[in-house]
Amino acid sequence: MTNDDLRREVNDWLAAHWGGAGSIAQGMWDTNAEMRAWYTKVFEARWSVPSWPVEWFGRNLSDEQTSIVIEAFARVGAPGTGQDRFNLPANTLLALASDALKDALIPGLLKREITTCLLYSEPSAGSDLAGVRTRAERDGDRFIVNGQKVWTSGAATADYGMLIARTDWEVPKHSGLSFFFLPMKQAGVEVRPLRQITGEAHFNEVFFTNAIVPAANLVGGLNQGWRVLQTALAYERSTMGANARKSRHGSADDIIALARAAGRLDDPLLRQDIARVIALRRLNALNNARAKADLEQGTSSSIMSLGKLAMSRILHEEARVRTAIIGVESLLAGETHPTADDVNFLALNAYFTSIGGGTDQIQKNIISERVLGLPKEPELDRNVPFKQVRSG
Repeated sequence: MTNDDLRREVNDWLAAHWGGAGSIAQGMWDTNAEMRAWYTKVFEARWSVPSWPVEWFGRNLSDEQTSIVIEAFARVGAPGTGQDRFNLPANTLLALASDALKDALIPGLLKREITTCLLYSEPSAGSDLAGVRTRAERDGDRFIVNGQKVWTSGAATADYGMLIARTDWEVPKHSGLSFFFLPMKQAGVEVRPLRQITGEAHFNEVFFTNAIVPAANLVGGLNQGWRVLQTALAYERSTMGANARKSRHGSADDIIALARAAGRLDDPLLRQDIARVIALRRLNALNNARAKADLEQGTSSSIMSLGKLAMSRILHEEARVRTAIIGVESLLAGETHPTADDVNFLALNAYFTSIGGGTDQIQKNIISERVLGLPKEPELDRNVPFKQVRSG
């Protein structure tokens, strides 16, 4: 199929099927019947993951042709395509799961019938995900899970949790981990919301007390979880490096429009700040395109850390500029002051990007060691059996 043929096909399909957003859920963790119905249409037409193989629900398109499809959907405001670039659980499964698990979960993930959360961080592990202590012990054709996770977004509504857990305490920390898709809606899983400074409660603590995960839901093989985790983190950082949350009311998302509405667009210093932010976003987009071009299915890319760190710094800089644009109005908040509320909401959410997907400090370590080739920091516990590693 030529590029022109593809453009005609996707545009004709959208003209015949897309009637506008309607009541489709728009939130990061939201889903509803209208959204699921639309995503199902996209899936059945094989637009969800256009670059994937035909046998796995795709069209086997090149990166260039996949971009044509994504651009066509974006032009009319239709969601659902490009999941081969951003759907973290589906891409992780395609790369490393058994065919049976792919068949069981990927269609539901692409149709938004199945939702997931990330069960990585723990109170005792800090920023070292290789130091997790949640345990998964084999019991026939299942594993019994006990432990605790924290900062888990969307855990209260998720159907499955992407769980990293320790399955061997006799080997060094990186070698004794396994990766599972754990069913969340069971008696052994307790979710407690954590109230955020924005007033939301997307983050949660999750406690496991003899929770059950089928052995068939193991991804990548027993004690091979660190490799799977690196693949999953690469997709997470790719998404965070390219996107950012929108504001509550939409009044502060476009920084140029915000300056124009405030009568500050002619201010030469603010214009310089705005231009710098726009230039940084454009540079980061080019860097992310480069990183994704190097990212093959089932691999990770250290360059993703550069994009994720850059987006974190961009959001903090945008918060500073937005606050300067509206001035003392930023001291206000609430529904009666939507512009100030949006500016403050985006400023507070900048800290989320500095923490989620690995802190800014972790990204700097990765960049220095794996991109720039600088000496690694000493790891005294790297080759020690994990049961001998001190904690406290």
